[in-house]
This record gives sequence, structure tokens and C-alpha cells, in this order.
Amino acid sequence: MTDDASGTEQGRPDPGLGAVMSERRQLLGLAYRLLGSVTEAEDVVQETYTRWYAMSAEQREAIESPGAWLTTVAGRVCLDLLRSARARRERYVGEWVPEPLPPGTDWVSGRWDGGGAVDPADRVTLDESISMAFLVVLELMTPAERVAFVLHDVFRYSFAEVSSIVGRSEAACRQLASSARRRVRAAQPSPTPAAAYAETVRAFKRAWEAKDIEALVGLLAPDATATGDGGGVVQAVPRPVEGAEEIARFFAGRMDVMPDLELLETTVNGRPGLVAQVDGVPVSVLAFAVTGERIQRIWSVLNPAKLRLWREG
Repeated sequence: MTDDASGTEQGRPDPGLGAVMSERRQLLGLAYRLLGSVTEAEDVVQETYTRWYAMSAEQREAIESPGAWLTTVAGRVCLDLLRSARARRERYVGEWVPEPLPPGTDWVSGRWDGGGAVDPADRVTLDESISMAFLVVLELMTPAERVAFVLHDVFRYSFAEVSSIVGRSEAACRQLASSARRRVRAAQPSPTPAAAYAETVRAFKRAWEAKDIEALVGLLAPDATATGDGGGVVQAVPRPVEGAEEIARFFAGRMDVMPDLELLETTVNGRPGLVAQVDGVPVSVLAFAVTGERIQRIWSVLNPAKLRLWREG
């Protein structure tokens, strides 16, 4: 066992510490995409390193690729957590939305890794894979689907490597990734140019501030939905609000309830979004899915536990 967190054993420095710790960004990026939670991702990385240093120096030195070992362990820990997530989600008060990432989160880019050839049509960029819309689709997958898909289509691990993590055959992992891919394609909105996306969110902010219901309705798709996540700590609508007019009236009403609310444009999970503040403290972060020039989905995260990075920043 190590004497301390510096990775020493019996007072001797660990020559592989730098190489092992350099994997931390990759592991965090992987675990966040798999779990949709920064806190849980950090716990997974901590557990992964704990298992690494629980081995003797001789055992660690015998591992040919520490990075592959760490990824395998982190993937398995995530898989176990995902298997228990359904029960935990059922105990969660209200709607559960993935934890939003503030701009400048330095580990989300990760790095490309792994082997096998990937059809260009199946490629998912690292930026795409942290969007709120993408993470919400991942929530609909089985744990095995989610792990196989993210490892292969996002992080480019071969199916042989995925197989060792998921504990299924390569053929089974191919089927899992294919099934997950169909879910993503079915849920993906038509791409909206970045400038139009940002202008739509900006127009929503202006209309919200003005409590202009007509303008808000005009910016929302007729079948739009808005989901709030208060985690039982902060009051939020327990079920999604559906329909353009209902959503418009809901947001306009929030301005009446919270007249001191200040809206700021920002980037949420790599896409234009909004942060709502009171006395300079973030109280809600809003992510959007925009199709054409209409807002299809709004996710509003109010749970203080999920705003830690926003408040610390």
C-alpha cells in the first residue's frame, strides 16, 4: 500500500506516477459521459487509482499498459454504477437531468485512444458527446449499451477492448453499440448552425426577460418540452412542461416570482445556454436543443449539488 497520495511505497518514489496520473483527464471524461455526473465521475477516478495503488509495486510494473488497465477498471466501475442507477433514479425526487458543465472544463476533451477502424458515419466527436441532448439519449440506453457505445464510437476503443470491459463477446458488443447508435440517430435533431443556435438562445433570453409570451411561443417548437431538476432540494416542476404556450407562460411567470433573477449567456456542455443568477450566485443552468430556429427541448438544472462547478468558478 502507498504511504500517502503521492504514490510512494515504503518511501520510494513511484517512477510511473507521472504516466499514471496523466490518464486522469481521460478517465474523468470517460466517466462523466458514462454517468452524467461530475461527482460520480470523480468518485470513479478515485476508486480506480485506489485499486491501482492497492497492488504491489511488482504487480504494477508487470502491467504493460497502465492507461489501458486504468480505463478497463474505470469502465467496469461505471458499469456497476449504471446497473444500480435505475434504482437510484427511482428514489430521486422529480426529474433527473445530467449535471451541466460550465465553459472551460479542461478535461472534457479527453484524447483519442484505442484501435479498431470506425466507419466515419458512426463517428461521434468528443464535443458532440458532451452535449446535453446526447447525454439525455444515453440515459435511455441499457448500461451495457451505453458503455459499449461510448467506448467504441466516442473514445475509439476496439471491440476487443470493449469486450474485456463489458464482459461480453466482441460480437455482442458490436450489437450493443449498433443498438445504441440507432437510438442516437433516432433522437438527434437536424443540425443547426452555431450562429443560428446562439441567436435563438439569445432571443429566448430577451423574450424571457421581457416576459413576452408571444415572442417566447414564437421561439419554441409547438411540441417543445421543458424539464426542471431540483433534486428535491429546490422547488421544480415535478414533470416536464409540454407545449410552446405552456412553457412560455411558465418562464414568464418565473420572472414574476423571482424579479431579481439575472440571465447571462454562457456555454453549457459545449452549446449556447443560459445561467440564471440571484445576487451573483448561479441558481439555475439552462441547456437547449435547437432544431432550425425553434427550441425543441429545455433542461433547467436547479439542484445545488449539480451547480457546484458553476458556483466555484
